[in-house]
Amino acid sequence: MKTTRTYTQSGRANGKVATRARILAAAKELFLEKAFEDVTLASIAKASGVSHQTVLNHFESKAGVVLGVTELFAAQANDTRYAARPGDVEGAVHALVDDYEDMGDANVRWATSADRLPELSAQMDVARAGHRAWLAAMFDTELPTDPAWREQLLDALHAATDVYTWKLLRRDLRRSRAETEKTMADLVVGVLRGIAP
Repeated sequence: MKTTRTYTQSGRANGKVATRARILAAAKELFLEKAFEDVTLASIAKASGVSHQTVLNHFESKAGVVLGVTELFAAQANDTRYAARPGDVEGAVHALVDDYEDMGDANVRWATSADRLPELSAQMDVARAGHRAWLAAMFDTELPTDPAWREQLLDALHAATDVYTWKLLRRDLRRSRAETEKTMADLVVGVLRGIAP
């Protein structure tokens, strides 16, 4: 009897994990396709094939779903970005643009909405910090040791590689991916070589 109860509890736990993963996967796809405000708990429930209450049971609110989805976004971004070799400007920019081609439009929509939505604002701060940490990891050997100068260069690198820079080139100016990567790589090289202490 004890063994049967253990298997039943284990099966329920596995079912909860699978349901949570299904909800997050559906929410991620919705957030990639639609404006943040247009994704509702009801639409997430429908897309994941569960009830509205089930979504609430797992995440308590839309903010809870957002937290889970941003963790998925961050893991995917890290897998893509950190595949680049530190010090390789073209490789780093290529990896970054890979990430932006998948999630850049959603990033821009979220960043635009963050001023109005506190649950998004905190997540965007985390994303910016993650981007800055990636820049420091990729270009550490090129960065100065002086803290103030290092911060100045990181600010410039951030501007050169920000998702809004990608959006300007790819969406607003309609540049090809290759042209976008070249321009962003040129900006990074300019920052690394052009700022004097």
